[in-house]
Amino acid sequence: MIKVDNLKKKFIRYKNKKEKEEFYADNGITFEANDGEIIGILGPNGAGKTTLLRMIAGILEPTEGSISFDGLNYKDNEIEIKQEIAYLSGNTKLYDTLSCYELLKMCANIYNVPEKQAEERIKDISKILNMDGFLYNKIGNLSTGQTQRTNIARCLVHNPKYYILDEATTGLDIISSQIILDFMKAEKQKNKTILYSTHYMEEAENICDRVIMINKGIVINEGTPEKIKEETNTTNLRDAFFKMIGGALDEE
Repeated sequence: MIKVDNLKKKFIRYKNKKEKEEFYADNGITFEANDGEIIGILGPNGAGKTTLLRMIAGILEPTEGSISFDGLNYKDNEIEIKQEIAYLSGNTKLYDTLSCYELLKMCANIYNVPEKQAEERIKDISKILNMDGFLYNKIGNLSTGQTQRTNIARCLVHNPKYYILDEATTGLDIISSQIILDFMKAEKQKNKTILYSTHYMEEAENICDRVIMINKGIVINEGTPEKIKEETNTTNLRDAFFKMIGGALDEE
């Protein structure tokens, strides 16, 4: 279980060359993600999704609040927790001159995965993510969808318990997107905990057990897609979101 309690992250931005102001990218976010659940973190660009996931992944330190993984916290158990996390960022860059296989071998070595186990793990991941056709190709020669599948694959070689996936399907074609969604469903059946941020609300509606809707750094609703649609008297999460914020977004 991942438990997030009253999480806040404060930044400073400049209104002009001389004047600056403090603002909260996330402000008081609380939720739990159980084993065997896919939790969608939903909201528009700038809502605070990426900042939230970076804090949960241990990349950013919260201004306030706490995060725990099965009762363990970063202060006392950072290495133990990070060994169980797969974190996928939307802007992660891979080594273009390596093949997919070479990258996965390197990641396995980083996590001290034994040689035989690493080979078996890479073989399994390649089949799961449909990578057999390009496993030994240079990353620099891959398509966008193949690169994203490789990006996810490098998170999996150590067989993590917690998945933190930030915009995993953004910009992908329908086939690559479906492969990644099917992968998440399969990992859920293995009792893994999956946090999945997206602004594709139709996609989340089909895959998530529960969703956390965020706008301007705060949670505006939480629950199953069916519960949220019922509460807002709508037929889809997109309409439900717009109804809760009172219309179209006024993005800054």
